[in-house]
Amino acid sequence: MRQRWLPVGVLAVALFAVNVVARLITRFAFDTDSEVQDRLSLAMFAVIAVVLGSVAFVWGRRSPVDRWSGDLAATVLAALVLTIFVGPFVSGDHAFSNGAGAFFSQVWLYLGFSLGGIVIGYLLLTALGWDYRSQSLKRYAETKLSKPRRVVRR
Repeated sequence: MRQRWLPVGVLAVALFAVNVVARLITRFAFDTDSEVQDRLSLAMFAVIAVVLGSVAFVWGRRSPVDRWSGDLAATVLAALVLTIFVGPFVSGDHAFSNGAGAFFSQVWLYLGFSLGGIVIGYLLLTALGWDYRSQSLKRYAETKLSKPRRVVRR
């Protein structure tokens, strides 16, 4: 049980750490410039997408999609909850300090970039033919071709 959920927890904490770093940079360096804050937010979402795409690429090589997709969904959900409800305390706010629109905007951006990163990582893996299913089909074809043909007598 620990082998399966430890990577999920570590990845969720790493994604939350990306958010904390972005919030601290915004708070201490660019507290008054809203344009830079928006760019840092987009950069944070891009980093999250790249991390999740890389994880989908690596996990997709080792196991089938139905095994790791649930793990990544749990990771994204845990990191989203931490980012939405715990993250604002880092910058001295609370979850709804900018209103419900900003709250839900952050939820949709997080989910969109996360899903986009995962899909791009897996599509790249599949396009290269390195995914679990392609490799198992390749091994199956090699074993079938390596056996000699049976002679049929009439």
